[in-house]
Amino acid sequence: MLTHATIPEIANAEKINESYVGRVLRLTLLAPDIVEAILGGRQPAEVTLAGLMRPFAVAWTEQRKTIFCWKNATSVSG
Repeated sequence: MLTHATIPEIANAEKINESYVGRVLRLTLLAPDIVEAILGGRQPAEVTLAGLMRPFAVAWTEQRKTIFCWKNATSVSG
């Protein structure tokens, strides 16, 4: 199994830009229910990969308010 400890190592191994690797890795900070909604196809139409590549809040409650524009920011599942 190959392991890479840094963004430059991942970028080099995958032959992609370091900046792109960093933006993709940020997606691991998305709230679990947001990830589930996206994987289940339940995200709003305006939620796109291009939009998610822009900076977003780390706090899950804020993500639910800004990414999904939900007033009840406790969860987007269901």
